[in-house]
Amino acid sequence: MTLFPITLATSGLLGLIYLSLTVAVVRQRFKTKVMLGDGTDRAHGAPLHVAVRAHGNFAEYVPLSLILLGGIEAAGAPRLLILILAAALVLGRLLHPLGMGMKSPNFPRAGGAMLNWAMLLIASITALIMAFQR
Repeated sequence: MTLFPITLATSGLLGLIYLSLTVAVVRQRFKTKVMLGDGTDRAHGAPLHVAVRAHGNFAEYVPLSLILLGGIEAAGAPRLLILILAAALVLGRLLHPLGMGMKSPNFPRAGGAMLNWAMLLIASITALIMAFQR
């Protein structure tokens, strides 16, 4: 078993920071009632805008999620935990873009986001715990 404690600790901390930044964005979305983009575009629900944001959101979340998943797997996290987190990541990344083109709020977008956030939170905390166990 190979353990990368510095990478685990760093990815765990960055995961928690990323989630706090996400919460700030979500709060502003509800406050301003702008559910897609930043509210400055004229074609707010246009298919191209939806596609670009779905793609961007995927690119924003998946790399750190995979680093965390790989790090805790390499550090020896329980196989069942890894499988659950991997399933949550994949399901969340499938659901979220399906809901992007629907009127907000909707279950696929919200459910996909919540699955990804839960995965990031659990993986981040697990990474921090595992990084400092040795």
